[in-house]
Amino acid sequence: MKNELETLEQLDAVIQNETALILYFYNDHCAPCISLRPKVIQMAEEDFPEMKLAFINSEKHPELPAKFNVFSNPTILLFFEGREYRRESKYISISQIVDEISRPYSLIFED
Repeated sequence: MKNELETLEQLDAVIQNETALILYFYNDHCAPCISLRPKVIQMAEEDFPEMKLAFINSEKHPELPAKFNVFSNPTILLFFEGREYRRESKYISISQIVDEISRPYSLIFED
């Protein structure tokens, strides 16, 4: 999968180097994960093009979700300037995430 993180080093680097980041934790046996993924991709591309979107397969790389105490899928972590801003898990509303991201995103990326 595009933008898939597989090591702690990759995860640390993307958090340090990206001004705005969406981490999407999933596994391939999770129906909500599979149905939510295209909606998250569309949201990132259309509403927040400056944000980096990265995926983490919790089943294949359990050490990555463990680092952030992520125990269920799907989980989305939002980072701005290297700090966790928001966390959503299980029952995720795309419209709510858009509302949560809009203000800090506009402060950082829009003049």
